[in-house]
Amino acid sequence: MTESTRLTKFVDSNIVEFLTDRDPILASIANELTPFGEFSRNLLSGGKRFRAQFCYWGWRSVLEPDIRSAEQATGYGSGPGETEFRALVGLCTALEFFHAAALVHDDIIDNSDTRRGMPAAHRRFEDLHVSNGFVGNAPAYGRASAILMGDLLLAWSDELVGDALDALEPGPRSSTRREFNRMRVEVTLGQYLDVLEESAWPVVAEAELLPRAERVIVYKSAKYSVEAPLVLGAHLHGASGAQIEALRAFGLPLGIAFQLRDDLLGVFGDSARTGKPSGDDLREGKRTVLIALARQTLGSGSRRIFDEMLGDPDLTPEQISTLQATISDSGAADRVESLIARHTDDALSALAAAPLAEPARIELAALARAITQRDA
Repeated sequence: MTESTRLTKFVDSNIVEFLTDRDPILASIANELTPFGEFSRNLLSGGKRFRAQFCYWGWRSVLEPDIRSAEQATGYGSGPGETEFRALVGLCTALEFFHAAALVHDDIIDNSDTRRGMPAAHRRFEDLHVSNGFVGNAPAYGRASAILMGDLLLAWSDELVGDALDALEPGPRSSTRREFNRMRVEVTLGQYLDVLEESAWPVVAEAELLPRAERVIVYKSAKYSVEAPLVLGAHLHGASGAQIEALRAFGLPLGIAFQLRDDLLGVFGDSARTGKPSGDDLREGKRTVLIALARQTLGSGSRRIFDEMLGDPDLTPEQISTLQATISDSGAADRVESLIARHTDDALSALAAAPLAEPARIELAALARAITQRDA
């Protein structure tokens, strides 16, 4: 069993234990709160645990030789890394709860029907309203309830971070908390920038659309998906400034490549693999780098028609196919593939020169390839 697999099993177990412990708390308030535990459990049972893995390998990359063995670094025995490892698992679990909260809120903002092949949280609460014969507006009830579920997941994420950091010395505890706080601010404001671009693009100069789309990638996804988890794990062990900067130099371009792949999947992905309808980003009107590059090649008439179709929630499968063909024919998808390759190469070059443990560098390189070459 690999270290990443062991780590994932520890995190999965921690998620189940944490939610099980919260069930009686919910029940003590009201029996009607059962869906919050059930829906959270369903959402957190899926996912690839990429953020947890980056956090783990960020930690492993800065460990001293005497606590680098696989046994001591994966929760077995009583080696000097055991206390830290338990804190690390708690931190990784907190990242998964934070990510789940972001997904719940993101699906509300995007009016998405599905997540990981299941109804999105707000749709599940909407169905609850209908099946119980409640009065009032079912979609509004669903959105309001899911907002609160996302808020609860955020609160639980913070609780997990606090519990994890209690075991650390003051220095690592403080630096890890500051990084976690920074991550929360950046991803929240990055989400707003995404919302902004979907509405503000008609009044933005054409030359600014691409750099603004790139800005969304950095703050909505790249930093919190890869850079922040790496740095959080490293801070947990009191990494040096040079090690932190090396991890940032690796993590940011890799995070950009990760999101660029996500943007391609949002337009061309197989719904059976992604768990979301094919072309969902087109219905939502996402103003991504892919879209900005496609628009650069279109004439004024074609661009006008393209813009009129993009963001229509009632797009037919035929219209989706038309938009997909327009993007493909523009060369934008190929250009994004080139950008993915370039950013991945930049990340791997930074990793090769980084003052980090060799076993972790090998695993991080493999993880980089996995997240940038995925099809889901």
